[in-house]
Amino acid sequence: MFRTRRLRKTEGIRRLVRETKLSVDDLIYPLFIEEGENIEKEIVSMPGIKRFSLDRISKELDEVVELDIPAVLLFGIPAEKDDAGTETWNDNGIMQQAIRFIKKNYPSLYVITDVCFCEYTSHGHCGIIHDNDVDNDATLINIAKQVISHAKAGVDMVAPSGMMDGTIDMIRQSLDNTGFPNLPIMGYSVKYSSAFYGPFRDAADSAPTFGDRRTYQMDPANRDEGMREATFDDQEGADILMVKPALSYLDIIRDLKNSFDRPIACYNVSGEYAMVKAAAEKGWIDGEKVMMESLLSMKRAGADIIITYFAKEAARILQKR
Repeated sequence: MFRTRRLRKTEGIRRLVRETKLSVDDLIYPLFIEEGENIEKEIVSMPGIKRFSLDRISKELDEVVELDIPAVLLFGIPAEKDDAGTETWNDNGIMQQAIRFIKKNYPSLYVITDVCFCEYTSHGHCGIIHDNDVDNDATLINIAKQVISHAKAGVDMVAPSGMMDGTIDMIRQSLDNTGFPNLPIMGYSVKYSSAFYGPFRDAADSAPTFGDRRTYQMDPANRDEGMREATFDDQEGADILMVKPALSYLDIIRDLKNSFDRPIACYNVSGEYAMVKAAAEKGWIDGEKVMMESLLSMKRAGADIIITYFAKEAARILQKR
């Protein structure tokens, strides 16, 4: 008779036939950088994750480098906001300062910036508001200003997250026409309007002051639409295609992996992180094992890159192995 258990009998054979392997090289660590001084503030809904001012972030970056995590994804929290989010293209804004600081002091780190407006607008939406909704094409003009400013500051990659139609095309043309043709783009290609983003809005002060984001982020019920969105990003020149969130959308990750000859990323978002942390604190689950199983599931689904708040914890475990 067939005995599939023969290949499960010992740890040695399990290692030899293991199909999916998670590596530190797969991980990107998100960082929240706040304008100001002497800021090191834990985010209550995301235990272990903090907002830092630049004068307090070196210890965190030292740890990221020591753990050999290859890349960070930056989110900026400005001191001042306005209706248009003009601080996003201020060449001396908090994001631009952070890029220059990290590239100067931590040259081995690959720096990616989130390109959006929700942290910078007084209304909390991802662009210019006309008639109580985000004006897609007016927002594209400002996205171009933002990415050029990030590029001039020395960023390694830009990652537009606002789900405006035509974003990748606008960014690619803008970068190519201003002397940055080699700067890659990671598209938030399939980004759902998800309840799993809740803690992030605490972290980045980015909750909308009215309405929600369902007119530009995707309906969680839709699968085929995700393929259309990713196809547009692919055709417009995205170098990496991302799915966000990760755990509830593993089928979408696999769809993209099967369909596109590009690296596939996923974002293990704040709510997914917070649930594991909360249940582990209650003693209901083994938080470490659930963390590693969750990350492995994303890799198994087809993700080449995983953006995760667990990056430091996972890296420690992977180093021990």
